[in-house]
Amino acid sequence: MLKISNPERKAAFRFIICLGFVSLFADMTYEGAHSVIGPLLKDLGATGTQVGIIMGLGEMIAASLRYFSGRLADKTRAYWTITTLGYFLNLVVVPGLAFAGSWQVVALLVVACRRCCGFGLR
Repeated sequence: MLKISNPERKAAFRFIICLGFVSLFADMTYEGAHSVIGPLLKDLGATGTQVGIIMGLGEMIAASLRYFSGRLADKTRAYWTITTLGYFLNLVVVPGLAFAGSWQVVALLVVACRRCCGFGLR
């Protein structure tokens, strides 16, 4: 049986707690932004049909990427790289929604934000 020293256990525990907080705050920002995407798109001139297509496309891409990113992670064993990339995308895309000047830019950001979910975030 592998023995882990006490300092290694403490470091692992701190890492797990920190990653949990990163995940918590990423989820809070994403879910907060997700709740205003429909009204934001409408205010920027998108029709109801366009909002539905944008949101549906984002969900389809997220579901598809989960499959492919999972296979990529299994093949390359780059779990942390893929996870970090997903959190980084979330960090850039969600605040970018506040600066989008047109519904087309918001649509691109929504699709990119849903990509974050495909990289193992949800």
